[in-house]
Parts: sequence; structure tokens; C-alpha cells
Amino acid sequence: MLISKMAAEGGGKEMNEIKTQFTTREGVYKLLTHSEYSRPNRVPFNSQGSNPVKVSFVNVNDQSGNGDRICFNVGRELYFYIYKGVRKAADLSKPIDKRIYKGTQPTCHDFNHLTATAESVSLLVGFTAGQVQLIDPIKKETSKLFNEERLIDKSRVTCVRWLPASENLFLVAHSSGSMYLYNVEHACGTAAPHYQLLKQGEGYAVHTCKSKSTRNPLLRWTVGEGALNEFAFSPDGKFLACVSQDGFLRVFSFDAVELHGTMKSYFGGLLCVCWSPDGKYIVAGGEDDLVTVWSFADCRVIARGHGHKSWVSVVSFDHYTTSIEESEPMEFSGSDEDIQDQIHFGRDRANSTQSRLSKRNSTDSRPVSVTYRFGSVGQDTQLCLWDLTEDILFPHLPLSRTRTHTNVMGASSPRVGVPNALTGTNPGTNGNNGVTLPGNSLPAPLPRSNSLPHSAANAAGSKGSVLADSAVASGVGKFATLSLHERKEPQHDKEHKRNHSMGHISSKSSDKLNLLPKTKADPAKTLGTTLCPCMEDVPLLEPLICKKIAHERLTVLIFLEDCLVTACQEGFVCTWARPGKGGLLSSQNQASSPSGTVV
Repeated sequence: MLISKMAAEGGGKEMNEIKTQFTTREGVYKLLTHSEYSRPNRVPFNSQGSNPVKVSFVNVNDQSGNGDRICFNVGRELYFYIYKGVRKAADLSKPIDKRIYKGTQPTCHDFNHLTATAESVSLLVGFTAGQVQLIDPIKKETSKLFNEERLIDKSRVTCVRWLPASENLFLVAHSSGSMYLYNVEHACGTAAPHYQLLKQGEGYAVHTCKSKSTRNPLLRWTVGEGALNEFAFSPDGKFLACVSQDGFLRVFSFDAVELHGTMKSYFGGLLCVCWSPDGKYIVAGGEDDLVTVWSFADCRVIARGHGHKSWVSVVSFDHYTTSIEESEPMEFSGSDEDIQDQIHFGRDRANSTQSRLSKRNSTDSRPVSVTYRFGSVGQDTQLCLWDLTEDILFPHLPLSRTRTHTNVMGASSPRVGVPNALTGTNPGTNGNNGVTLPGNSLPAPLPRSNSLPHSAANAAGSKGSVLADSAVASGVGKFATLSLHERKEPQHDKEHKRNHSMGHISSKSSDKLNLLPKTKADPAKTLGTTLCPCMEDVPLLEPLICKKIAHERLTVLIFLEDCLVTACQEGFVCTWARPGKGGLLSSQNQASSPSGTVV
């Protein structure tokens, strides 16, 4: 990674050191400096006032076996490269396509994975002025421009996604708080559209476009108050999760256009959202510095995670590794070495893993334990990995595997505590080894559930039917990972970059909330309800790892089969090899590094 200077704020040298590797239960993740993607000159981008760097991937099924393609935006520029990942060093001198825009900047983009081939890909790009462009970076063509005259919406595009299993339909969110459904086959009108109410409910309304002939947009969704920051489709494509600046997560049945459930942030806006690979859980992050886990079936918050010191910008589940136990309940004790002979990593077929997951709710099968891993990155420049374990998911059920697990990470993973006034506990003497549990729900100390890394599933992303004419649903193909590390290191007080630390949370939430429209729910009235439980009413997760990996705020976290990818606002897209996947590039990192980089 290009290093301009060591961060000078707060703490000592170790606190501000940029990490190039980190260790989890499954092994060591290593930064591959030769696989860094950026602008060709590798000069850090002056990110003041610019839009977040975003990254999109697509596989074009190239016969050569190198079918991965990467797209990323930096300021006014948009790049499209062959992505070589952990296999070969990046060649930044030969982008497949490069575009520089004037008068507007790209804000987000998304590939259509259904139609991608080695000869052609469909890439949607959203812009600050509200337009959406459809381009083919392989053919170097621009086929269409939507909302060209800004008659539909004049505000910034915050998120754009193809509908799952659809070749033509896509959804666009704006900072105005509206979402629009488009069809690439239809044109936009020459005048501002007129709308007719289709359905409305608490915090949302959906309108159809009134016109003599079918034209874009097909639908307009108005959701919440303030900007609609991000949305995500469920793995089966039937539900849509939206997070807004008013601090609400809203989950809709997309076809039925009905609200399924809601959740409120502890304070401030929610900025990011993702689904678990089986669609059972949603994780959201935002300006309260927390990651919040919400149960789709129960429509309630089941856990919060505190590790970031500033706003959480991205949350993402790791679909490529999972831990599944399908045996009679067993007790484990002893050190990690005692059980290493029972751990093995492998790849199962997606349908096999899915069928085993389905046994969770079967009354005539043996216990099935699934543990999820997800990650988050934030404006504090830190990467956090989290384990969502059985004792959190099912706190009142007997644990299929229980044992107390000591931290093998060492002092490099300082514990991130939460003020006692919020948790009602003393972080230094937490008998639950890093998890604050609801009162009297379980006896203390609580042995943590540790599903051993056993197998992993890998399959194409699942896609589902979204509208009547879109497509047929296919099963969920990817699932998550996990192994848990208890955290017992001393608590470190760390400066909060934006003065939004947990210590500043009160019933008034924040001054910023008072500036939002008064039609929004009163934070003081939602706090302590199922919409927004108090801190002591839900389990509190601590991160498995929490590492500073950049100088500027982090804007991307994507889990791939053999690596994970991060990006920061300076315009550097970094590849972190999974344990045992670094190969030749990993060894090259130790020997040398490109000019201007530091390993």
C-alpha cells in the first residue's frame, strides 16, 4: 500500500501502525501489495469532498480461467481491469476501459452477473447529479443514459442494483429518499413524470408512473426521511432491506410492496446493510458506530457489535467459509492444540450445505449448528471481523457445542469496551467473556458456542424472482464462516475521530437528530422498545479482530473465495489473501515491493 506518512493523531506508534496481516482461528490473512489496484500513477487521491471509492466485481466465464473483472471509481475517473487477485501481480498500465467524467462524478456501480460474457458486460453507473449510465466497458460502448435531463430526480445516486435474476430491471436510490425501478428496454419521458399512488404504509409510499405508453420509471418508492443510503436484496430476491438517514432499517416484500419489519439505530443515520447468506439475518451499520444484527423471522434486534470508533461505512457477510456441525451435543475443554486434529477445511456442494442448513428447523434431525462471520469497515480506517454464534442466535436453547475459548490473538487485538453506564456491567470483569447478555436470560459465566471450522460452500450468488415477469428463483448458494475468540485484553481508551463515541449516547441521541424533520419518530420514544432496545437488553459482540489497515476512511469490504478486498478513500483497492491462498505473491511480499510501497 502506498504510504504517505504515518498517522499522527492519538496514541503511540503501535496504535497508528498500518497492519499488513492479521490472524484468525483459520489462519493468517496477508496483504498482497503486488495485487493493489489504483489509478495507474499509484499517487494517493486527494479525497477531500469527493465521493466514496466503490468496487464492483463480475466473472465473465473466460475460457482462460482468468474471468474476474473489477471496476472502481476514484474521483471523476472510472476504471475497468482484469482482476488477477492472489494469482498474479496487478498490471495498472493496461486498463480494459477508463473513463473521465466532467461536471459530475460516479458514486456507485453494479454489474449484471446474469448477462456477463467474455465479449460483453452490462455495467450501471450512478452519478452525483442523479443520472444513471448503462455502459459496456469491454466493447467500450455507452448504450443508454437514464434521467439524463434530471426530470425524475435531481439528487445524488446513492445505490444502484440490478434486480436478482433479471436481465433488464434495475433499482436506483437517491439522496432525496426515493427509489426508482427502471427497465433498460424503456425510455424516459421528455417531461417530468406524473405518479399515481399504488400503496402506502408507515414511513413509505409507492407510486406508479402515469403515461399512455410504458416508460421509466416503472415505480417510485419514497422511503423514510432524508437520504436513502443503501439497499440490498435478500438472497432469494423476494425482500428488500433499506437503510436511511433517519436511522431506520425497513425491510419490504418487494413483489407485494409491503413492509415486513423495521429497526431503529441507536442514534444517527444508518449507512450500510447486508443479508446473511441464508436470508435469516440482516446486519446494518452507521453513525452510532455500531453493527446491529436483526432477525428477519422475529423482526427484532438480536445483538449489537461495538468495535469501531467512528461511523461504520460497510458491512458484509463472508459467504465462502462456514462452520456446520451435525452431530450429537459434545463438550470440549482444553487448549486450541487439543482440538486441532478435529478441524479441517473443505468445500461442500452448495445444495449439500443448504440441505444441512435446512435441518436447523427440523424436529426429527440431529442438532445442526451454523455460525456466521461478517465484517465491517469504517471511517476510523479499521477493519473488524465478527462471529455470530449459536449462544447469540438461540440464547434460551441448549448449546450443541460449548467450551470456554481463550484468546490466541495476543496483545495485538486490544479489547474495545463500552461504557458501564450503557451496558450495566464492568467490562473489566465481564464473566461472559466479551458478551453482555440480557438480564437473567442465561447463568453467568456463559460458555461460548464454538462451531469448529468444518466445511465451506461455494456457489454462484443466489437469485430470485422479484416481479412477475422477471425470473425463477434459485436456491441460496453461499454461506458464512466462523470461529470465536474470547477477548480478555485490557481495555484501551481511544479517541473518537468524529466525537460520536458510545460515551456520547444519551436519550437525546445527538444534536444532528434534532435537525431532522419532526415527522420522524422521536428517538427518546423509540429507545427501549423493540425498534431500538437499550444497550443492556441485547447481547453485545466484540470483534474477533479489529485492525487499522489504511490512512483514509475505508469504503469497501468484499469477501471473495480466496481473498477479501478492501478500499480506502485514497483510491487504493487492496487484496488480502485468505490463509494458505497467497501463493507466489505472498512470498514476493516478503522479498520486495513496488516502488513507493511499504510491506
